[in-house]
Amino acid sequence: MQLPLRASQFPSAPLLLIAPFFFWGTAMVAMKGVIPHTTPLFMAGVRLLPAGVLILIVAAFMGRPQPQGWKAWLWITLFALVDGTLFQGFLGEGLVKTGAGLGSVMIDSQPLAVALMSWWLFQEKIGLWGWLGLLLGVTGISLIGLPDEWIFNSISGFIPFLSHSSTNDIPVSFFATGEWLMLLAALSMALGTILIKFVCRYADPVTATGWHMIIGGLPLWGLSFFTESDPVVNLIPADWIALGYATVFGSAIAYGLFFYFASAGNLTSLSSLTFLTPVFALIFGHLLLNEVLSPLQWIGVAITLISIYLINQREKLAGASQQVVEVDTNTTPQPAILATSERGLQTVNLTVRESEPEVLP
Repeated sequence: MQLPLRASQFPSAPLLLIAPFFFWGTAMVAMKGVIPHTTPLFMAGVRLLPAGVLILIVAAFMGRPQPQGWKAWLWITLFALVDGTLFQGFLGEGLVKTGAGLGSVMIDSQPLAVALMSWWLFQEKIGLWGWLGLLLGVTGISLIGLPDEWIFNSISGFIPFLSHSSTNDIPVSFFATGEWLMLLAALSMALGTILIKFVCRYADPVTATGWHMIIGGLPLWGLSFFTESDPVVNLIPADWIALGYATVFGSAIAYGLFFYFASAGNLTSLSSLTFLTPVFALIFGHLLLNEVLSPLQWIGVAITLISIYLINQREKLAGASQQVVEVDTNTTPQPAILATSERGLQTVNLTVRESEPEVLP
């Protein structure tokens, strides 16, 4: 896999790149048992505020500089409101009202929005292989997250024998459930991924990530205080362990690595790895919670991995095909051109020499 990031200097670069999506996927598994015992905005704040403090402590030990000037704080605040408050708020509320499958599909479709904005703002090249990989990625996570009956019913018009009689799980109204909240969460995360490029023009990416989590988490806890009741009464020790894992690994480490890489490399390639999140969630849900994967979900996992390969290797694949075209068009005509030019020079010289004796007498 190509690594157009500064992490490519290290032997463990592939593991570091995959780590955020591994932690996000496993954190989703850890949070499944917590959601019924707490409130969404409080949970969203827990994932941000303590994680932001932890990142700033680590940044201080690393000697990372603190933000300086009003432009740095302005961009960090905007980054915090979009990627912190809006993303985590929409995600928390959406998880309460949305099935895990469809919600996961909507959240993890954000690489499409990142690719479009990166192409428009930063002129990042996507190409044929990149677009093909993005489309395969959305197809893969759809097979992973959507119920099998939905998929079979949607294609029953083309393949009648695949139709299923039960349609009770299909939502009647888009706004009656939480799909629109998950879609807003995906767009917020995509915009936050773009904003880190502008933030890092004025601030260090690690300290900026820490401050954005603190600033973004404060409004969530404020809203929770005024609109939610008893968010911690029903939490048991196992819930606190799950919250701790989601905060330290699913937020502090995952977001710190993700936005560090986003500040240094190709956003389309990095964001495409988000397709791995539901893959890890499914695998560890199967191992830890005995969740069973259907054949369609295994097919979705395979398609998702293929899509990530195509997106991250798109420049190499495009370069290989272009090399073949250049060899075919540029190398063969050269001998004919040289031969023609040599014959032209010889003809001119002979004509001048033969005409001299006739003119002089």
